[in-house]
Amino acid sequence: MEKKFSKKEIERFDGKDGRPAYIAYNGKVYDVTGSVFWTDGAHLESHFAGTDLTSELDNAPHGEEIFEGIARVGILED
Repeated sequence: MEKKFSKKEIERFDGKDGRPAYIAYNGKVYDVTGSVFWTDGAHLESHFAGTDLTSELDNAPHGEEIFEGIARVGILED
């Protein structure tokens, strides 16, 4: 069974001060902690861990295929 995260819970996984960096997309939660594209919980100083990035992907230079190589750690509840 997958771990369920509320929006409030995912905020704690912001990638700062040694905490893991999690992001949500389309109801799924991913761990981007080890990614070279996410430093201290920030991606290109435009996107931040601990948030739901679903609405922001439309403006990204890539599609949801980007999540294929990222570990999924749970689901985001409404």
